[in-house]
Amino acid sequence: MLFNVFISDLDDGIKCTCADDTKLSGEVEGRATLQEDLDRLEEWANKNLMKFKKDKCKVLHLGKHNPGVQNTLASMKLRSSSVERDLRVLEDHKLNMSEQCAAAAKQARRMLGCIKKIITSRDKELIIPLCSVLFRPHLQYCVQFWSLLHKKVVDRLEVAQRRGAKMIKGLGSHLYEERLRELGLFSLEKRRLKGNLITMFQFLKGGYKEDGDSLFTRGHMEKMRSNGYKLLLRRF
Repeated sequence: MLFNVFISDLDDGIKCTCADDTKLSGEVEGRATLQEDLDRLEEWANKNLMKFKKDKCKVLHLGKHNPGVQNTLASMKLRSSSVERDLRVLEDHKLNMSEQCAAAAKQARRMLGCIKKIITSRDKELIIPLCSVLFRPHLQYCVQFWSLLHKKVVDRLEVAQRRGAKMIKGLGSHLYEERLRELGLFSLEKRRLKGNLITMFQFLKGGYKEDGDSLFTRGHMEKMRSNGYKLLLRRF
């Protein structure tokens, strides 16, 4: 708490967006502003007798047409990075989230292997709760952000759950869809769709107003026979 008090004025005068662990983000057009903020952070560090570990500071250039301008911190050029972890989510410079998907599938398979080794029983009353608590969260953490676009990426995550469902006694020879029906579960793709629909419903009912209004446009149509609300389609 004392440290948080000490660095409470770290972002004073910062024009770019400043987030946890001293992350700065800005648009390509405002690259001069970003460099000014880096210089301001260095001045703060010198004034408060602190130092940034410059070898750990890197720049992630996002966007297809990003020129990749180099920034400096105390006259030292910052290295460019192709992928970085932010709040446990891997973001790459192409923003296709393939790195995050691979990491999530790997963590899920590792946890599934631990369950297989530790638990000898294969009864669904034991396996399903364990998978729900220990296994599936790796495949769903913050998935609204790294929502999947490519079929091969979707299949990679679905394979992980398919292996988990195959562990249960008496279902090893069944097709994946039959296992899910037998267990009363949904595929990961349907779970993501369900989560999106719930979020959209809450937005239409007035929730997430600040964030929702920046993403969606709600059209009021008096002649509709249902609830009177409709989302206006636009390029996203």
